[in-house]
Amino acid sequence: MASLTERSRVNVSEPLGENKLSQHTMKLLQEKLARYDAPQKAKAAGVYPYFRPISSEQNTEVLMDGKKVLMFGSNSYMGLTNHPKVIEAAVEATRKYGTGMAGSPFLNGTIDLHRNFEHRIAEYMGKEDAMLYSTGFGVNLGVVSTLTGREDYIILDEQDHASIIEGRRLSFSNYLKYKHNDMESLEAALRKCDPDKVKLIVSDSVFSMEGDVANIPEMVRLKKEYNATLMIDEAHGIGVFGEGGRGVVHHYGATDDVDLIMGTFSKSFASLGGFIATDKEITNYLRHHSRSYIFTASITPAATAAANAALDIMIAEPERQKHLWDITNYALENFRAMGLEIGHTSTPIIPLYIRDDYKTFRVTRDLLDEGVFVNPVVSPAVAPHDTLIRYSLMATHTKEQVTRSLEAIEKVFRKNGLLPEK
Repeated sequence: MASLTERSRVNVSEPLGENKLSQHTMKLLQEKLARYDAPQKAKAAGVYPYFRPISSEQNTEVLMDGKKVLMFGSNSYMGLTNHPKVIEAAVEATRKYGTGMAGSPFLNGTIDLHRNFEHRIAEYMGKEDAMLYSTGFGVNLGVVSTLTGREDYIILDEQDHASIIEGRRLSFSNYLKYKHNDMESLEAALRKCDPDKVKLIVSDSVFSMEGDVANIPEMVRLKKEYNATLMIDEAHGIGVFGEGGRGVVHHYGATDDVDLIMGTFSKSFASLGGFIATDKEITNYLRHHSRSYIFTASITPAATAAANAALDIMIAEPERQKHLWDITNYALENFRAMGLEIGHTSTPIIPLYIRDDYKTFRVTRDLLDEGVFVNPVVSPAVAPHDTLIRYSLMATHTKEQVTRSLEAIEKVFRKNGLLPEK
């Protein structure tokens, strides 16, 4: 191997040497990454649970390898991804505006369809203004990283979504976290802050893996007492909670007290993208500083129109929400009767705790063999000792489909020694 001195001499005078050095560096990278072999081991064991191709629309039943499978792994809580009105709205918008914006909203990527939907979202969420982002992840990334300065504070629940955590990482602000949904821990964090600096508390409304609900009333009380700012991520709350599916914040009557409300279009809205709804002073600042907004192409016309049509349906058909809660309560009651550990969930997201990575993968495979699609959740999405099966419901599931899934789950969990003896 060349010495350090020889290598430097090659870099200065021989372009070919630069190429060889670059190749050597790449080889080092590849050698390092090759040591990550967890997927290969799971595949060899026949339990690899990711990137499973579906050859049909997202529905309560999907096609996989030509076989019908019950879908209990979707975030489409209102079951609108294949609704004719949503599809037709996307098609019409594509015909009028084309397939993409070819620019960010800051430059050439704003159309009247975007502006009209922003106004509607603001009114729907009970806020002065709203901004559309291309993804829900981009909302949290762009908002959390932008609002606070070096001497300010960002305070997070330890189980907040990864997009919130990544937004915090990009910020230069001080960072504090509190124990999951523990309001005493949140207050202890607030006490550590300089009272004269901005304190931004950010929490999910419904936690995406565990299915439990944030204590919004107590968060509002603490926010007022410590002169903080409160941002709530309603990704998994919209459609499910509140009149017209407006979310957990609306459910608790806290719309005026929560400063920023975030939502995604990839779940109940049956599309792709996201929004932040807040006051005009905040949106004015974000429109000119939020990097994931300024430097990302705008949400497509099709996605915008689809989300708008889904909103029409959520408001016009409250019976969807009622049915979702009926089958949610039915599933929760049956899981508890089985003796399964489901934590503190009270929502259509139901965690079935297994607490072992390999068993979680094996149960996922066995359930698919029984015709039930569920999602395995292992670290880093949850702590290593909290691995689980994530079972989620849609408003379009029938009680009969839920019953079939429950029977399959009881069979598989019993086979794997995960249920108490009868």
